[in-house]
Amino acid sequence: MARTSFEELRVYPLAERLADEIWNTVALWDTFAKATVGEQLVDAADSIGANIAEGAGRGSYRENRRYVRISRGSLYEVKHFLRQAYCRKLVDEQQVGRLKPIMDELAPTLNAYLQSIGTRRPRSAAESEQTEGSGP
Repeated sequence: MARTSFEELRVYPLAERLADEIWNTVALWDTFAKATVGEQLVDAADSIGANIAEGAGRGSYRENRRYVRISRGSLYEVKHFLRQAYCRKLVDEQQVGRLKPIMDELAPTLNAYLQSIGTRRPRSAAESEQTEGSGP
C-alpha cells in the first residue's frame, strides 16, 4: 500500500505507537476490565491517529484543523482512562512509565501540527497575477 501524506507527519507514528502500546497493555487484562475501561481506552487511543488521517483526507484546512482538535481531545481521554486504570490497579508504574513519554511527546507535537495547518488554501501564481492586475 502506498504511503499517504498523513503517514509522513511526525505526529502520526507517535499516535500509532501509543495506540499499539495501549492495545498490548489492555490485551492482558481480565474480561471485565477489558469490557469497561479497556475498550474505552483502546478506542480513545485508536481515535488519535484515525482523526489525524481523516482530517488530512478531508481536503480543507478548516476540516483538517477540526479533526486534529478531535485527536487532541482523544489524547486527553486516553489520559483520563489511564488514570482510572492506574487507580483500579489495572496498570502499574512501569506500564505508565512506558506510555507517559509517548503521551508527553504526542501532546506538543499535535499542538505544533495544529499550528502548522493554514487557515485557507494558498493562492496559486495564476490567481495572484489575476488579482494584481485587477483594479481596487
